[in-house]
Amino acid sequence: MARYTCSFIVSVTIDHLQPLVVELLQDCEFDVQYYTADYIMAREIPGSVSFSKLVKVEVLIDKSTATETETRMSIVIKNEELPLQLDNHCRQVFEYLKQAIEHNRHWHLIETIAG
Repeated sequence: MARYTCSFIVSVTIDHLQPLVVELLQDCEFDVQYYTADYIMAREIPGSVSFSKLVKVEVLIDKSTATETETRMSIVIKNEELPLQLDNHCRQVFEYLKQAIEHNRHWHLIETIAG
């Protein structure tokens, strides 16, 4: 199973982060399946790749360390594909989503920590 993780610290209040991340995932062609104030689960929309390559995304928003100006969030991107090649589908989606988060106009990125 391919699995990629990354953490971000962004300058946005915790109250605004969750709806902004849901919107970002939808803009990136993900179907948001479930969300709460500190957790979001989405999956790639079927049709363009085989079922085993469909990517799932989990976003965890860290409420315990959030301040009025900064919030930490972590993403986990995974699928059932064996990562036999460095540039597999899951990795491509991970890089695409990572760039979308880093260049989002609704917040200022303070730090990225790849896992």
